[in-house]
Amino acid sequence: MNQHIPLAERMRPDNLDDLIGQEHLTGKGSILRSSILQGNLPSIILWGPPGVGKTTIANIIANAIKVPYFQLSAISSGVKDVREVIEQARLTSKSILFIDEIHRFNKGQQDALLGAVEKGIITLIGATTENPSFEVNSALLSRTQVYVLKPLQDNSLVELVKQAIEKDEVLKLLSIDLKETDALIKISGGDARKLLNLLELVIQSSAVAPEKQIVITDKLVMNVAQQKIALYDKQGEQHYDLVSAFIKSMRGSDPNGAVYWLARMIEGGEDVKFIARRMLIFSSEDIGNANPNALLLANATFDAVSKIGYPESRIILSQCATYLASSAKSNAAYEAIGNALLTVQHTGDLPVPLHIRNAPTKLMKEMGYGHNYQYSHLGEGNFIEQEYLPEKLKGTAFYKPGNNARENELRKFLKEKWKEKYGY
Repeated sequence: MNQHIPLAERMRPDNLDDLIGQEHLTGKGSILRSSILQGNLPSIILWGPPGVGKTTIANIIANAIKVPYFQLSAISSGVKDVREVIEQARLTSKSILFIDEIHRFNKGQQDALLGAVEKGIITLIGATTENPSFEVNSALLSRTQVYVLKPLQDNSLVELVKQAIEKDEVLKLLSIDLKETDALIKISGGDARKLLNLLELVIQSSAVAPEKQIVITDKLVMNVAQQKIALYDKQGEQHYDLVSAFIKSMRGSDPNGAVYWLARMIEGGEDVKFIARRMLIFSSEDIGNANPNALLLANATFDAVSKIGYPESRIILSQCATYLASSAKSNAAYEAIGNALLTVQHTGDLPVPLHIRNAPTKLMKEMGYGHNYQYSHLGEGNFIEQEYLPEKLKGTAFYKPGNNARENELRKFLKEKWKEKYGY
C-alpha cells in the first residue's frame, strides 16, 4: 500500500456493503442498489455536497457492472473529450461514462452527450454539487434519474474514523487512541474526504516513534487545523468555505470582507453564475422587505453575468456584493415561510375557509364555496377585515416585520388595518 496516496483514497470502498452513509439510496431493497446488482442501471445524476460519496458510488457501480468505464472531469474536459469517449463506446455493447462536476459543462458540452445517452451508447453517471434543475439542460435531465445524496451524519463520520484507524494499511500499524471526535466532526462539516484528510494530517503532525501512542483530542485537532488547514483544504472543498465567508460578510454589512472573499472566489475560477445565484438567494433571505430593490439588483446581476463571462463580470459581481453588504438587513420573510412550513407540518391539511374557496360551478356555490367573501377593493382603503386563515390558526402571525425603515412602514400599515389581531 502506497502511503503517499491520501487516506481518503485508500479508504474508498469498492462495494456497496462497505459504503457508509446514503442508506436511502444504497441500503437493502433500495432502487439504486437493485439496479446496480441487476446490472440494469439507467443514466443517473448524483446530486449532493462534497465528500458524501458521489464518486465512490460511481466507482462501486463500475466494479459491480462489468462494462467499459470512462471518467471525465467537467473542469478539464471539453466537447472533443466527450466525443472521443462516445466513439470508443460505440465499439462496445454498452459503456459507463462518469462525469464529475457535470454542472460545469456548458450547453454545448451537455448537448454532445444527448444522442449517446438517448440511444443507449453510454450510461451516464453525472456528479454535481449544484441543483441539476438549474445547471443541467432540461433535455439531458429528462433522460436521467436524479438521486439526492445527504450530508453524512455524525455517527457515520465517527464510524469512518474508527474504520480508518482499524483497517487502513498504514494507520493500523500505529498505536492510535481516538479519545475525542467532536473537532474532527465539526471541521469536516459532513464531508468524508475532508474528515479523513484531516485525520491523516493530525496523525502526521503528531509524528512519534511507531511504538508510542498518538492520542487524538479535540485540542490537538484544532491546533493542527488552524496551523495547516490549507494543506488539506483543497479547492473543491474550499469552495463552500469561501462562499460561506462571502455570505456572512454581506450579512454582517461589511462590503470590504464581501469583496475580498468575492476576489478569492474569482481568483479560484468560481463559476460566475454560482456566485450570482448565492447573492440572489441572499437578497431575499437576508435583506428581503428591508430593501426590495436588493432582489431586483441581484436578479439583474444574475441575468447580466449569465451573458458576460470573466473578466468583465467581476465588476457587476462587485457592484452587487457591495450594495447587498451595505443594505439594511431583515430575515423576516425567510422566518415567515419557515414558521408557516413548520405550522403546516404540525397541523396538516386544515380546510380552506368556505368564504375564500374558489366556486367555479353551481354545485360549489350551493355548497357555500365563496359565500360571504368580501371583495377587498370595495372597502375603504381597499381593505375589508375578514378571516384568511383556517379556524384553528386564527390570529397567528407568521410574518413579523423587521426593525428597519421600510418594514416599520409595513408594520404601521398592517397595524392600521388589523389593529391588535396579529400583534403588529
